[in-house]
Amino acid sequence: MKWLFNKNENSYPDYWTRYNACFLDAKPIDINTATYVVLDTETTGFNYDKDKILCIGAVKIIDGSIDISTAFEIYIKQDYFDEDSVKIHGIIKNERIETVSEEEAVVMFLEYIEDAILVAHHAFYDITMINKALQRLELPKLKNSVVDTMFIYKATRTNSTTIDAKKKYTLDELAENYDIDLSDRHNAAGDALITALAFIKAVSFLVKNKNYTLKELLTHK
Repeated sequence: MKWLFNKNENSYPDYWTRYNACFLDAKPIDINTATYVVLDTETTGFNYDKDKILCIGAVKIIDGSIDISTAFEIYIKQDYFDEDSVKIHGIIKNERIETVSEEEAVVMFLEYIEDAILVAHHAFYDITMINKALQRLELPKLKNSVVDTMFIYKATRTNSTTIDAKKKYTLDELAENYDIDLSDRHNAAGDALITALAFIKAVSFLVKNKNYTLKELLTHK
């Protein structure tokens, strides 16, 4: 993107400067003490170039526990809706939900995540959609490390010869295996919580049975 090469850090808005500053002083962390932000997005559709984010839901995992008191949920104003995606997430045009502009949502999201490790199920999709929003604001991509619970879950199962190494597990399959309630499925905040619960269970298994470190956790992509 040409506009990225024509900018320096001083030309970005204050909120990006504050976000970027979170990464300037590296703090020693390990797999148990790291702060994770588990997120999910609901979007107008599944086209990275055409569609946009309707809602971001997120929860923090601090010292191995979900901090519900700091849960994050934000709805973004949109003029475009796709009927097929509405059937999944249930967010419809003109529904009585408080919304903010895309830039306001980005500001709040960056302030929320700071330098935390981001966690999502099929993370490439969510992170790409957020990066597209940043691109529209002429900002760089997210700087955070990212963990995908699909790959983390697979790492708990690869010792079995009966497991298909190429299988892509859905969030529903993780929830079923870990006996996680699915009543809040298909809304961003609910899916973020389900993902967080699955992440904690998978990481606990990997630490206990495979002596996983943070470095190993971050290698699964």
